[in-house]
Amino acid sequence: MGAILKQLACGGDIPKYVRGAFQKAKWEFGGRGPLLEDLMRMLRIAVASLPQIFICIDALDEFPPKNLPELLGSLRDIVRESPSTRILLTGRPHIRRAIERYFAGVVVIPISPNMGDVRDYLEMRLDRDGGQDDAMDDDLRADIVRTILDKMADM
Repeated sequence: MGAILKQLACGGDIPKYVRGAFQKAKWEFGGRGPLLEDLMRMLRIAVASLPQIFICIDALDEFPPKNLPELLGSLRDIVRESPSTRILLTGRPHIRRAIERYFAGVVVIPISPNMGDVRDYLEMRLDRDGGQDDAMDDDLRADIVRTILDKMADM
């Protein structure tokens, strides 16, 4: 939430209430940043003052699982209070259920790799990396490509 607030504040002058909250937190909490409650209050004010914002969070599946409910709940609260706010979250398929618990009517766009593109990339890398010695023959090369493509197909 602090990173989102920082990006909003960097769009222009830092609002007095944001500067004041960070200075207050610096003195009250031994130099660490504001608490989530304070960040959410500042975010609500900042978001409400804008006609529309987009919040994009990549690789949500890499977010610490113990903190994920708090993050998703905070994002849900922002959207409820500012309906023109749009959220874009990316992550592996297993994160979908957690997102659906917080956002009704979520739109999911599955993305799958093009196996031909992956094969071409692997071949290019093997050409580049394997050209220095005779450690790799055609059978090993084919086995590497097949194994990686099979593993990806299982995902």
